[in-house]
Amino acid sequence: MWSICKKELGQFFSSLTGYIAIVLFLLINGLFLFLLNDSSIFEFGYASLDKFFELAPWVLLFLVPAISMRSLSDEFRAGTFEILQTKPLTAWQIVLGKYMAVITIILFVIIPTLVYVVTIKSLSATGTIDSGGIAGSYLGLFLLAAVFAAISICCSGFTANAVVAFLISVFGCIILYFGFSAISKLPVFQGTADYYTEMLGIDFHYRSISRGVLDSRDIIYFGSIIFLFLLITVKSLRKK
Repeated sequence: MWSICKKELGQFFSSLTGYIAIVLFLLINGLFLFLLNDSSIFEFGYASLDKFFELAPWVLLFLVPAISMRSLSDEFRAGTFEILQTKPLTAWQIVLGKYMAVITIILFVIIPTLVYVVTIKSLSATGTIDSGGIAGSYLGLFLLAAVFAAISICCSGFTANAVVAFLISVFGCIILYFGFSAISKLPVFQGTADYYTEMLGIDFHYRSISRGVLDSRDIIYFGSIIFLFLLITVKSLRKK
């Protein structure tokens, strides 16, 4: 498993792709947070990273599928999946190796944004910020990206075309993130099942953790979704 993880990381950072992904994430968020008038933190008059945690899921919605789309599809396209099958590796080890590599890359993408926390703290009039809320938001952001990664690797396991895998992944992430929240607002669900329908979506649990309150139900939800999509990926590989 770890050998696959190291191989994936080596391939990702052997070219400019990995570094461009990190720079783009920082650049896009930096532009919205500090330069654009409508979203700049300077327009609000108080030290808060709320805008960052509102924007980051949108960026990750496309960035994580872009990182993950070649995980399995390239193995199918190049014919190297048959070589992997000859190794003493189980389907779970292959999938977890690929998944851990994507998670590691996501950490490399998110960790540099801690500079925003230092910046906000230095701009604060009192020199203090809501550390608990920010820590909860970062945990929620990481879990959100981890779910996107599981969905994207699952979609990559269904096709040998990386572009198709990317498009399906983005669609799947959008449906799970926004879909249930949108469905819960339909008149037919109002006053009856709207709350429970919204609970099925990722956005509900992401916002819950972002308040700085750790609820076991949110952690179980994210863990269950990740396990479900990795299980589907393993089942798919075993059929091949």
